[in-house]
This record gives sequence, C-alpha cells and structure tokens, in this order.
Amino acid sequence: MPFLGQDWRSPGWSWIKTEDGWKRCDSCSQELGKKNSQCTIDHSIILKSGEEIFNNEECEYASKKRKKDHFGNDTNAQSFYREKWIYVHKESTKERHGYCTLGEAFNRLDFSSAIQDIRRFTYVVKLLQLIAKSQLTSLSGVAQKNYFNILDKIVQKVLDDHQNPRLIKDLLHDLSSTLCTLVRGVGKSVLVGNINIWICRLETVLNWQQQLQNLQMTKVNTGLTLSDLPLHMLNNILYRFSDGWDIITLGQVTPTLYMLSEDRRLWKKLCQYHFAEKQFCRHLILSEKGHIEWKLMYFTLQKYYPTKEQYGDTLHFCRHCSILFWKDYHLAWLFKDSGHPCTAADPDSCFTPVSPQHFIDLFKF
Repeated sequence: MPFLGQDWRSPGWSWIKTEDGWKRCDSCSQELGKKNSQCTIDHSIILKSGEEIFNNEECEYASKKRKKDHFGNDTNAQSFYREKWIYVHKESTKERHGYCTLGEAFNRLDFSSAIQDIRRFTYVVKLLQLIAKSQLTSLSGVAQKNYFNILDKIVQKVLDDHQNPRLIKDLLHDLSSTLCTLVRGVGKSVLVGNINIWICRLETVLNWQQQLQNLQMTKVNTGLTLSDLPLHMLNNILYRFSDGWDIITLGQVTPTLYMLSEDRRLWKKLCQYHFAEKQFCRHLILSEKGHIEWKLMYFTLQKYYPTKEQYGDTLHFCRHCSILFWKDYHLAWLFKDSGHPCTAADPDSCFTPVSPQHFIDLFKF
C-alpha cells in the first residue's frame, strides 16, 4: 500500500484487504465492533414510523453540514501564515523542487500583522496597489482570498482611526478600475474562480469607497493645537513632508498654514528632492513675472517621472541566502538577530531593502 502518513520516516499504518477494498486495521476493528453492537439491537427499531426515520436523516444531514462549515472556517483560518521569512527559489534544485510564486510569498509572509505597524503600513498599501494594477489575476485562489481579507482589515483600520484615508482611496480606485476591466472583458483573460465571485468583490470595493467617501473626521480637544505652535515650528513640519498632497491638505487647516504651504522655497526643495535638474529643464513653468512656478512644476513632473518612495520599514532580501524577510529591529538590537537563519559571516552586508516594485520583480520568471 502507498504511504499516507505525514512523516516519510514513520512506518505508516497497518492495512488489511477486504471485499470493499483496503482498509486500516483500526477502522476495521471499529466497524466490527459496530456490527456486533448492531446485532444486539432490538428488532422493534424496524417498526418505527417513517417520520422518526426522516427526522434522523435530517439530524444526520445537519450534522454533516455543520462539519462542512466548521471545516470551511478552519481552512479560512489556516490560509493566514505568520512567517517572518521565506526562501525565494526560482528553479528546481536537488534539495528543492518547484519555485516560489508571488501568491505563495503573499500568503506566507505576515502581512496581516504588518498593517498594524505604523512603519510598515504605507509599504503594504503600496504593495497591494501594485498588485491591483498588474498582478491580481496571477494570484492563486487562496492568495486572492488573503488579499481581500487583508484589504478589509486595512479599510476597517482607516475607518476606526481616521489615518491615511487618501492612500486607501487611491488603492481602491486602482483596484475598482482593474475589477471593472476584468468583469467587462470576461473570456479575454483567465480568472481564478467564478465570475460571480469577481462581481461580488467589485461590489465590496465600491461599498468600501462609499464608506471612505462618507468618512467624517472627528475633532479631538486635547488642549494644544497646531495653531498654538510658533511659525518656525510649523514651517519645520511642512519641510518634513515628502508628498505635495500632504502639504496642500495641511494648508487647508488654518490661514496661517495655507500661507506657509504656498512658500516657493518649500516647493523648490520638494522638486529638488524628487527630480533631477535635467527633468526641470524639460518642463519649465514660468509665471508672468518670469519666476519659476515650483508648485505647478512638482505636479507636472509627477505625471512624467516617478517620485522617490519613503517607508518607515520594508521587507529585506538576503543576497547570500536568497531569503525574503521582515527585519525585527528589537531582536536585532537585543540579540543580534538578523531576522532569518543567515549563514554569512557578516549578515548585515548581505541585506538590501526591497521596494514594492522590487518585491513583484523578484517573482517574475
């Protein structure tokens, strides 16, 4: 008989050949015991009414359905992993067969806990946005389920704490555009799952967009506000931003912040941070007085060139071990832990931060 155990080194189970086929010895002994007990049953059971037998069949069906639902719930729970690192292999070797896909990496790495970390939240959102634009159909069924479950947690987190709503609106906008294209062009691309599932996902995304559209920011009376800070501190806060939309949003709070957010030097520094001087020359925008309109230049250049990405924490890739992992800075500082079982003499020299686009490129074959 073929081995059906979990560990290939164990001796396996004992089997016996019967008229109905091969059966395990344990199950056979249980069945023999049941047959013996059935032989002692009073023959009055046969005289029971058909209604009672029908009720027994209903109870049996209900119990089977409960077991099926319970099994379904277990499989949903098991689809989430809490691994801090995975081995990225792109081809078969003597030790490893197969290769690691984008869906497998998305399933096994602990993205569900990463969204609770303020340093990793923006990174995960950007990664989900890139997957929504181009890689959604390449995910397996389980990976797609995890994708939308994690997205549900992100939306609920934003609705609860009112932080980063603009990031999620951009993500849902790209995702809804992709889902609309897939649903309308049924047959032009291979979809994992029934078309009704994708329609239901599109309706869910539209519902999330409506909830975020109706989101009302609550005022928190903590005593000290931005208006109470001196001008040089407010100016320093604005100079810390790397996104122009954040500057515009903060400028809408008070007239003082609006005046500071329109400073030409602020927008000039922002343009110099994100773009090169050669790019300035190609898209110069001058005012009537001959001055450079740095604010308009920033949003114009943003349409043609990518901006620099800033993240508090990212995934890391070890070039020595070919391992993708979350780096735990607390363990690294306390126990000199690199975040994965690295065999290099100097592990830190082998680590490279992985941007969201680099994460997707790792799994292109």
